[in-house]
Amino acid sequence: MKTSIGLNNILQFILFVALQIMLMDNLVLYGTGFCYIYVAFLLFLPININRLLLLFLGFLVGFTVDIFYDTMGIHAAASVLLAFLRPLLLNLLTPRDGYDISDSVNIHVMGKGWFLTYTFTLLLIHHAAVFFLERISFDDFLQTLLKIVLSVVFTGIVMIILQLLFFSPKRTSRV
Repeated sequence: MKTSIGLNNILQFILFVALQIMLMDNLVLYGTGFCYIYVAFLLFLPININRLLLLFLGFLVGFTVDIFYDTMGIHAAASVLLAFLRPLLLNLLTPRDGYDISDSVNIHVMGKGWFLTYTFTLLLIHHAAVFFLERISFDDFLQTLLKIVLSVVFTGIVMIILQLLFFSPKRTSRV
């Protein structure tokens, strides 16, 4: 059964994009590490979301950030790439018993190891796409690599904190 997007997910979209535009734009570590918190919207969506809807939402969230950052589609392209690869990674990380229909990405339900693997793999792909598209070359490769690593760590830590503070430690009721 495919899951559609609900009111909770719409509120998360608004919250994560607003946080990105108003707060995270000014929060940079040593001029190199950026926090792209808007990606949490895509990562925290229900596991069984329709793939076409996921791609559309990836474009929408990336395009919205591009409008405010004036980045000409860089975030949209990276977000669509993340949305495309997310189901493939979820298939690779499927637990022995499979996913429950009501499961969302949750550090408490899925476990720390699963969550860290899932989050940091997709963040690495997304951030590499953003920074290499921004650069359009492999000049200053080490500087770009440093930006990617610091940004992945920064964004990942913020996402872990969000999960621990705001996501329920219990599995949602089964339908």
